[in-house]
Amino acid sequence: METLKAGTDLSAFSVEEGAEMLQANLKNGLSEEEVAARLKQFGANQLTETEARSIWSLIWDQLKSPIVYLLLVAAGISFFFEEYLNATAILVVIVINTVVGFIMEFQAGKSMETLKKISAVPAKILRNGILAEHEASQIVPGDVVFLEAGDLVPADGRIFQPSKLQADEAALTGESVPVEKNEGILQQDLPLGDRLNYLFKGTFVTRGNTYLLVSHTGMNTQLGHIANLVQSAKQMATPLEKKLAEFSKKLIFVTVGLVALIFVAGIINDQPVVEMLQTGIALAVAAIPEGLPIVATLALARGMLQMAKHNVIVKKLSAVETLGGTNIICTDKTGTLTQNKIEVTLLATPSGTWEITENAQIAENENFNFIQHASVLCNTAEISEKGVEAQEVGDPLEVALLKFARNYGTDIVLARREHPKIAEEPFTSETKMMATLHGAEPELMVFAKGAVEELLEECSFLLKHGEVLPLTLEEKSYWILEGEKMAEAGLRVIAAAYKTVAKMPEKLTDDLIFSGLIGMVDPPRPEVLPAIKECLSAGIRVIMITGDHPATATKIATELGIINENGKAAVTGKELKPIAEFTPEERHHFAQANVFARVNPQHKLDLVQLLQEDGYVVAMTGDGVNDAPALKKADIGVAMGLRGTQVAQDVSDMVLKDDKFTSIVVAIRQGRVIFENIRKFVIFLLSCNLSELFLIALVAVLNLSFQLLPLQILFINLITDVLPALALGFTEGNPGIMTQPPRKATEPIIDRQRWIAIIYYAVIISLCALGAVYLNHYVLHPAEHWHEGRYNNILFYTLIFAQLTHVFNMGSGNRFFFRSEIVSNKFVWLALLISVSVVILVGWFGPVREALAIHDMLLTDWLAVVSAVLASLIIIQLSKKLKLIQQ
Repeated sequence: METLKAGTDLSAFSVEEGAEMLQANLKNGLSEEEVAARLKQFGANQLTETEARSIWSLIWDQLKSPIVYLLLVAAGISFFFEEYLNATAILVVIVINTVVGFIMEFQAGKSMETLKKISAVPAKILRNGILAEHEASQIVPGDVVFLEAGDLVPADGRIFQPSKLQADEAALTGESVPVEKNEGILQQDLPLGDRLNYLFKGTFVTRGNTYLLVSHTGMNTQLGHIANLVQSAKQMATPLEKKLAEFSKKLIFVTVGLVALIFVAGIINDQPVVEMLQTGIALAVAAIPEGLPIVATLALARGMLQMAKHNVIVKKLSAVETLGGTNIICTDKTGTLTQNKIEVTLLATPSGTWEITENAQIAENENFNFIQHASVLCNTAEISEKGVEAQEVGDPLEVALLKFARNYGTDIVLARREHPKIAEEPFTSETKMMATLHGAEPELMVFAKGAVEELLEECSFLLKHGEVLPLTLEEKSYWILEGEKMAEAGLRVIAAAYKTVAKMPEKLTDDLIFSGLIGMVDPPRPEVLPAIKECLSAGIRVIMITGDHPATATKIATELGIINENGKAAVTGKELKPIAEFTPEERHHFAQANVFARVNPQHKLDLVQLLQEDGYVVAMTGDGVNDAPALKKADIGVAMGLRGTQVAQDVSDMVLKDDKFTSIVVAIRQGRVIFENIRKFVIFLLSCNLSELFLIALVAVLNLSFQLLPLQILFINLITDVLPALALGFTEGNPGIMTQPPRKATEPIIDRQRWIAIIYYAVIISLCALGAVYLNHYVLHPAEHWHEGRYNNILFYTLIFAQLTHVFNMGSGNRFFFRSEIVSNKFVWLALLISVSVVILVGWFGPVREALAIHDMLLTDWLAVVSAVLASLIIIQLSKKLKLIQQ
């Protein structure tokens, strides 16, 4: 088979001719051996991604920083005044900063790559005669793919056996209206928008279904051709990164002001200009937490990987921040709140009612037979035996109908072969029913299934004891009431119908013969009830939005605690109208309701808008193509991974691989933890860095003789700003985080209350460091003269160890110290071990020891250091316990 180029298409050939050109089998698909060979020939079905950033690019990015420029200026000044040791030491600091920044950014990139691998896109492919799900990247030319409404088209190809097929091709053609597709032969090389018998990668099916004979994959597709012409856009910063950037700018202005004051105070006190200049630059470097954006990105990326372990794929870093502030979850019922293990348990027909149990015996009955046929033929699901277990492909409700029919002796493959489908009206959220046409003229049969009220509206007759009778208005009302009774008992109910015709009808669903009602059970997931209780304690309201019957929705919602037994009844779609027409009373009523039933996608979109206008941060779940607008509109769009359409997954912010409601709660908790961790290391960095500023300002104002040296400031910054801060980002979070109300979307990272705490921490640390020197001089050595070198070292070591132990002050104030989430964080202990080891080694290593002006210290000097460090920790801990400060 010759390689087909991106410009070639099969529009001018019949499907059979195309299959011959591609050496494909339309009935059975390709064999696994042939697929492996074609993968080698054509490569994976994926677009070539933008080249990963090189190591040199990452290194260079670390050097493009105002902080590094400041350090280089300091090194240049030192070289100019022949302070070679200082200059060399500053360059060493630049190298270390660059290496640390590179490692963190490289690791964050690796984390994002891992996430990409986790979120692979599946496709329904026919191979060896079996329709089963495979990764879309493994599609090759000649494959046969089945697509239905909501599926993203995974490759370019020629359609065949389409049913009411429409596709949205706006991504390629710019045409906003979905295009009707058919399999007729066309002229060669028509414009893309006119190739009505073709589907293209990156577009999606909006209605109907079809088989697709794949002709082009990967970069040979039309989308791949465009991708070759388009340069990759620069990634936008997340809202959190923007907040951090704005925060850093403000901090720079404050820092420059304080540094200028210290510089002026030093000059007034006759300190050397060069030394004060170096001190000022070192202070500016120390005060600005330059690692914040990288540490924040790494914490977010790690949090995303943690969520992935719980089957939650978060597609955007910005979504993690939003998750922490979510205060309403609008969730579907089926499969999310329920087990999605649907089983047929009851048949109610005009000829009798049967409970469906494992060993239930049902006498020969025409209603039962027609319901069985409708279950198999009016159905796009598949159950294929492959290996030990059967693989189920399709909607769980349709899979349940196949199992029901199979359990009562129907051979699904044989039934479909004997009654081939020749036409179909697919299920849509507007019609709420599906119909298929089988057989050959003049003996054609239509089978239909759908929502009780909607399908009964299309029925003119009913089948009773083998006789077709007119369906009166009274009987319609009776069967609608029967459906409601079944729904009130917690069953999911659909109706089945049929008719015989001599020729193809204009509309399949006209004048149907009602066969009966099918009752199915889908019990609530046992883990959902405690998860909803957790949401309520966290100030998060759960709203159920479903297309099911109001009685079914109300019963499940009551069982799960979404509403209590005396709560408001479910709001139905019929009660809703366009949002612009709501009165203030209606807006309030609908905004306070917790259950919505029989709703359509437009209702979902209006509800999201209504709740957002009321100031809520809304997470919305969805699975269908028509859910896409609501998912996109919501603050957090949550798509289903098992039953969700690829379009829904494409526009969403996160995907639940297991479709479980509990996974949403896990994600919200993790979002809160991540934001709190980011807040923790911001508070930690700022209080540590400000303590250096306050201390040096205090020494300068008092004109003391043991000021910290510029290199000492840089060294302290290097020790305390990297590993301990990074370790805080790995904190698991305190157990009470889901008992706190949601964070407001407008709430800054550091509010007034936390600024007060930061300043308080910085003052305590700086005063304790200065207090260590005074303790040593006036209490431990009262008769001794001031020893500048030793006192400088006492100040130096006290500040380092006070800042390192300050990490324990970042725990929640309401927990016992030794049980706080920080003390139980193994990464914090590892960071402290490494940091302390580096400090000790530096004190022994000659050249560095000399550069940092480290002197031998007496045991009493160390006693002063330890006392001051403990005093700092105890004072801050007591202040938090007594609620003098709140973090």
